[in-house]
Amino acid sequence: MRHPVPTVLLVVSVFGVAFAAGPREDRIAKAAAAIEAQLVATRRDFHMHPELSNREERTSRVIAARLKELGFDDIRTGVSKHGIVALLKGGRPGPVVAIRADMDALPIEETMDVPYKSQNKGVKHACGHDVHMSVALGTAEVLSRMRSELAGNVKFIFQPAEEGPPEGEDSGADRMIREGALDNPRVSAIFALHTKPDLEAGKIGYVLGAMLASSDTLFLRIGGKKVHAAWPHQGIDPIVVSAEIISALQTIRSRRIDPVEPMVLTLGSIHGGNRHNIIADEVRMEGTLRTHDEAVRERVMSLIKEIVNGIAASHGATAEIRWSARSNPATKNNTPLVEATLPAWRAMLGEPNVIQVPPVMGAEDFAYFERAVPGAMFWLGVGNRAKGITGALHTPEYDVDEASLAVGVKAMTAAVLNYLDRKP
Repeated sequence: MRHPVPTVLLVVSVFGVAFAAGPREDRIAKAAAAIEAQLVATRRDFHMHPELSNREERTSRVIAARLKELGFDDIRTGVSKHGIVALLKGGRPGPVVAIRADMDALPIEETMDVPYKSQNKGVKHACGHDVHMSVALGTAEVLSRMRSELAGNVKFIFQPAEEGPPEGEDSGADRMIREGALDNPRVSAIFALHTKPDLEAGKIGYVLGAMLASSDTLFLRIGGKKVHAAWPHQGIDPIVVSAEIISALQTIRSRRIDPVEPMVLTLGSIHGGNRHNIIADEVRMEGTLRTHDEAVRERVMSLIKEIVNGIAASHGATAEIRWSARSNPATKNNTPLVEATLPAWRAMLGEPNVIQVPPVMGAEDFAYFERAVPGAMFWLGVGNRAKGITGALHTPEYDVDEASLAVGVKAMTAAVLNYLDRKP
């Protein structure tokens, strides 16, 4: 049973906690344990007050205030609307490494009967961004106490709108980069984590190379000719045309793309017609395309155009194809960076708790950061079958084993220190 803790954001620090002599891993572990109650309270506070993409106003204020209390040298707010970029200067010269945490929640109704239930109706942290922020703040706490030991600087990037800003608005990782999040001083590498419900708390998972897919949203409009259903020969039925298109598009996966290449094309929405005895004049569909390879991505887009236009023309219908202006490239970890970090993770968490996992077809705009500088995202296990914590990402049942928070702090701290010590 999980016991409730106060649901206000605790301001507890390790100012009075001295790092004991001995291996640095022991010191990090003790520092993480000293703030574990704070990590839980912080996560619950964020969970109770979730905010949608580009609406992270309270979240941003809480984070900025905490960083100020920790004595950060430079805190920029208002980056890409509500984003924050903060710099922790080390005591010795060296490179700049960044940590990124996303801030936004999802339009999902909270159904979990827990003490930290969302107080914002219809909004929930169902993707673990509350965990991501809490771990980043915990890492900032630990590293700020080790400032004199840091052989370089650490930049903390708190990013809004990872889930995608509302239509017509701009924000997210790409805008943060355009507004200089990686500059002044220039970042030479970046780390991030993401919660993984099917990985048990206490473990982290890593991927070499492609970890997550690109994400493109497809909009189709098939135009027909409205007519009485009893005289279909006098019209053009876009519903029949759409049915043929839907079936044909699935042959891209089965017959037109190398079977070993990851690719998913899903049409998740279809709307057409307004009465049982009237042939519709249009059908609108929406879908998503996911790939791990840019060449495959471009090939599938070309095939979609070919198939949709060809089938529509063969029936005398019209077709409009549009892709959302916002899309994410594939998230591809820098393999040398991951491999160089593995010894630090294994020393920190124990080799059995650092697991190589396969890539998946979800998407993340962390990909934009990884396109700009070498980057590595790892999975943080948050599941616990014994406690019934098994809910999937983006579902009302999603929850986390809060023991994972201290694990995340230890893993992220170890990664940062390892990078700075190696002075790439």
